[in-house]
Amino acid sequence: MNRLAHETSPYLLQHADNPVDWWPWSTEAFDEARRTGKPLLLSVGYSSCHWCHVMAHESFEDPATADYLNEHFVSVKVDREERPDVDAVYMEAVQAATGQGGWPMTVFLTPDAEPFYFGTYFPPAPRHGMPSFRQVLEGVRQAWDTRRDEVSEIAGKIVRDLGGREISQQGDRAPGEQELAQALLGLTREYDPQRGGFGGAPKFPPSMALEFLLRHHARTGAEGALQMARDTCERMARGGIYDQLGGGFARYSVDRDWVVPHFEKMLYDNALLCRVYAHLWRATAGAGAADGHSDLARRVALETADFLVRELRTDEGGFASALDADSDDASGRHVEGAYYVWTPEQLRATLGDTDGELAARYYGVTDEGTFEHGRSVLQLPQQDALFDAHKAASVKERLLRKRQERPAPGRDDKVVAAWNGLAVAALAETGAYFDRPDLIEAAVGAADLLVRVHLDEHGRLARTSKDGRVGPNAGVLEDYADVAEGFLALASVTGEGVWLDFAGLLVDHVLARFTDPDDGTLYDTAADAEQLIRRPQDPTDNATPSGWTAAAGALLSYAAHTGSAPHRSAAERALGVVTTLGPRVPRFIGWGLAVAEALLDGPKEVAVVGPDAADERTAALHRTALLGTAPGAVVAMGAAQSDEFPLLVDRPLMDGAPAAYVCRHFTCDAPTTDPERLRDVLNSH
Repeated sequence: MNRLAHETSPYLLQHADNPVDWWPWSTEAFDEARRTGKPLLLSVGYSSCHWCHVMAHESFEDPATADYLNEHFVSVKVDREERPDVDAVYMEAVQAATGQGGWPMTVFLTPDAEPFYFGTYFPPAPRHGMPSFRQVLEGVRQAWDTRRDEVSEIAGKIVRDLGGREISQQGDRAPGEQELAQALLGLTREYDPQRGGFGGAPKFPPSMALEFLLRHHARTGAEGALQMARDTCERMARGGIYDQLGGGFARYSVDRDWVVPHFEKMLYDNALLCRVYAHLWRATAGAGAADGHSDLARRVALETADFLVRELRTDEGGFASALDADSDDASGRHVEGAYYVWTPEQLRATLGDTDGELAARYYGVTDEGTFEHGRSVLQLPQQDALFDAHKAASVKERLLRKRQERPAPGRDDKVVAAWNGLAVAALAETGAYFDRPDLIEAAVGAADLLVRVHLDEHGRLARTSKDGRVGPNAGVLEDYADVAEGFLALASVTGEGVWLDFAGLLVDHVLARFTDPDDGTLYDTAADAEQLIRRPQDPTDNATPSGWTAAAGALLSYAAHTGSAPHRSAAERALGVVTTLGPRVPRFIGWGLAVAEALLDGPKEVAVVGPDAADERTAALHRTALLGTAPGAVVAMGAAQSDEFPLLVDRPLMDGAPAAYVCRHFTCDAPTTDPERLRDVLNSH
């Protein structure tokens, strides 16, 4: 029975024609398991996951395997990006039992949704010490049929152990100077000075930690923090993890040197990194202290923004989730990286012998190859240009045009609320910094889609949509927090107070439905959401900021805009977990550290008033305010004494001239009409 055909998830739709009798995650699936007395196979993955595709081809498309599954199991397929709550709960069980996790995730459940056996990818035949998938299925079936009481006891113990992991106390105060200094020291110890980044292979873009480093430098002037951020950004931008032709970043590097990526390109990575590079530029050239890294930061921020709009923007104005790692190569095989890699021969065939030889040196393409089968991932290892700027641009354009003739990777077209919120913030700020109104327009378009499609009449968010049709799953904490973050950035950039109002709706839901009223603990799902075997919560970052600390940031920014004491208090309580974890695991709570930097700095509140937004003097002050490096500063711009933003109330012009007021906790310094003076105030340590 084709139960997945009407789902909105491209991942589920990819499995709609499998011979496996899949069910979506639903009460009906568990009812069927109780009715038939069968255990459930829970298979969790996502559309751009390489090994998910491999296991699907090897096992779920195999008729014999499907027949066995259909006879002995109720099979449930879940898109982890649509149901991060389901993924989080069972991934925690997998990691606790096996010490590792990943996707596809394979979990066997009782009809009461209690897990009793776990794994990730299983091959079709025994390999490297791993049992085959069929062996796993037969073993689970035998245990279920002959030792069901033992299985139920194991499952019950696992659920009890998971319940004991709840975070009930997150620290009694927000972090201060000491904790942030210790966190910086911890990052310094883990920093890779030869290659940039933190830790070994595989190496992931440390977006949230980079934001902390940039904010710490802005607040304290610590040059070491800026150097780690700057050098990491340069190494990534010169490596194979960055698409040297089309812009945008791959998910991670399989090696320590950023050479060979895992080729899937995710919306969230690119939104976060677009913002990081824009902020790096702001910390140098934008703040009036240009260095040799500024041009690279500007180029990468803009190229990544252009990639988002060109390749991920949907017809409805939102942003698709991802591009696959795999595509067809010249022989028609569906393989990883085929769209992106080159041989010296291909370069010569495209550019001619002379330019092809130079391009091979310029992009690090070797006869041996840096990837597989003599193919290379393009890098920029050369510090000294082999081409002048005009020739380099011509070579890049010709290679890009040739690459576009190749079969393109598939695109996961679902719109995820949280990731679109991150994209809204990145595009709004990048557009403002670099005078690109088209990027701001793209940010507004995505924000408008979130309001029209994802937000209901009660201010509740849906997690996903596709083709303008809202999905069935409720938004989780990161959706409310990241969309509020995007709306707050848009309010500062556009001077339109409606975005502040929408952000207020979302953070109020955070307080009412995601926060423990007794101690301020945050949960990833709302109190009135579907009850799983455990209510998930996690204050640490993963590929994106944790919902917990993202909510703290949105609450703090909203309080700075409005003067709301309850929202600020909630942010401070939420940051208590950073006091505990920041000095111990700074790599994994980077966004919480970045928010803590804003709290220590105020954050500053900037009100720019003028006769109207078209006034050139008002625009100059507004741009200067946006380029200020004060951590987490909020900006309100509008007519003098307007009520569109609380920060503008009782803020008059100065002798008829536009003015900027810099405040903390709604207490303001003397206003200024001079952009240079405003810049000095916002960029002082």
